[in-house]
Amino acid sequence: MHRGFEIVSKYEDQGINVPYRTTQQAAGYDFECAEDFTLPSIWRHDLLHAFKRLWHRDPLTTEELVAGQHDLKPWLVPTGVKAYMAPGEVLLLANRSSNPLKHNLILPNGVGVIDADYYNNEKNEGEIFVQLVNVGLKDQVIKKGQRIAQGIFMPFLLADGERIPSQQRTGGFGSSDRN
Repeated sequence: MHRGFEIVSKYEDQGINVPYRTTQQAAGYDFECAEDFTLPSIWRHDLLHAFKRLWHRDPLTTEELVAGQHDLKPWLVPTGVKAYMAPGEVLLLANRSSNPLKHNLILPNGVGVIDADYYNNEKNEGEIFVQLVNVGLKDQVIKKGQRIAQGIFMPFLLADGERIPSQQRTGGFGSSDRN
């Protein structure tokens, strides 16, 4: 076993598809949404209120800032799958080209990085989630089975003279806890 995908136990027997390539020359494996998911529009009351105050050059209170920022946060859309790969490889998650154009969905981090040691981690079994933001004017319903991202396995290189990290992965998404 060098690289591939598996269904996480939470979604066994629920008709989840492992990622797949759609055409013979496709580099990316299409990831589907594991369940119906409503992705709220960022254009909510708190964000609009904050924009109005900023437009009038009024300072924002801490509460207004926190509320406005909350409307802008990405949502983690479940895929129900995990990926295994060989040492020295990484799975890059990229947005589908049709998402911004047809569905107003963007990947706020540009590219997601799934490390080999994310597989089967104790916190979430290594389930891959896709960070998405809905920049459309209305909430976007993502249906189970709708393609939401694509993943590409890639080798990576290490720098000469690198100090070998001693930290082991102990959790799931964003688990290194380093800023």
